[in-house]
Amino acid sequence: MQFGLFMGIWENPQAGTSHHAILNQVIDYVVRAEALGFMSVFLNEHHFTGLPQIPSSMMVLSNLAARTRTIRLGTAVTILPWHNPLLFAEEVGTLDLLSDGRFDCGIGRGFRFVECQGFGIPGAELQARYEEALTILQKAWSAPGRFSHSGTYWNFTDAIIDPKSIQQPHPPVWIAVGSDASARRTAEQGYNLLLDQFSDSGQLGQRIAVYREAVEAQGRPFDPRSIGVTRAFHLTTNEAETREAIAHHHHVLANNRMLSTDPNASGGVHAPPMATGDEDDIWLIGTADQLIARIERLKAAGVDYLLLLDAAGDQKSLERFASEIMPLFAGSRESVAA
Repeated sequence: MQFGLFMGIWENPQAGTSHHAILNQVIDYVVRAEALGFMSVFLNEHHFTGLPQIPSSMMVLSNLAARTRTIRLGTAVTILPWHNPLLFAEEVGTLDLLSDGRFDCGIGRGFRFVECQGFGIPGAELQARYEEALTILQKAWSAPGRFSHSGTYWNFTDAIIDPKSIQQPHPPVWIAVGSDASARRTAEQGYNLLLDQFSDSGQLGQRIAVYREAVEAQGRPFDPRSIGVTRAFHLTTNEAETREAIAHHHHVLANNRMLSTDPNASGGVHAPPMATGDEDDIWLIGTADQLIARIERLKAAGVDYLLLLDAAGDQKSLERFASEIMPLFAGSRESVAA
């Protein structure tokens, strides 16, 4: 197995509410992870939260490109409806050059109510805006020169994207999905897959099988490391610490649900993802023995690439994982491309 990081909300007590301290802690955490042998970091993007989150993942990754040498640097995910797709395509090329071809391009449509409200974009438009932006990115990456686009949300003539990325025809594209149908569609599009932190090992195994079947139906070889699975993570030493870490994780999830949900409606596009299975088969929060047993279940379900999400940003917990648990599962490092 290979291991990476998934990072976004940051509630390390030493940083408090200082965004300067938070950003420096994030950078230091990733630099340390590279030294410990982690394969990648994916930063997510959120806005208008009032919480210590990262609104500009591309800028932070640019800093990390200068501070690291081997770890892959990804977005998970850039919300395409919030961005001009031409500007984003230029940022992708620039970051891939700055990182010497280490960029992973994770994208999604978004769903948070506070973000739709803040950007003035109705939730009902998110899917259509996402699909049109992705079409423009595909044109930008495949066009031999200048190209034009006439659509519902974007219209332009004779655009050309510079600089071009090192990874050709473009950096690996990762799509976050939460259903079997979305996993199949992602495989058919030729993209990599990001699976959520809320599904249990049985659900994950089903989606991996669906994705693999669709990949092989197109005559392409299946690479298990084209699927990244995120797990909430914190390595504890006893049950009291475990209870405290789980309580903190539920606090983070409650904030996310509050920011995602439309207070005037229920369900619909703003419905946040929810864990529906046994917590013992979802969170990687607990003692070393507990985490080893859960990772064994994930491995049996077909998971080969695991992304750890520690909202507390506890570097000691990460170091313990690298020394006590990773050697039991980690194999040789391989690049992930699609």
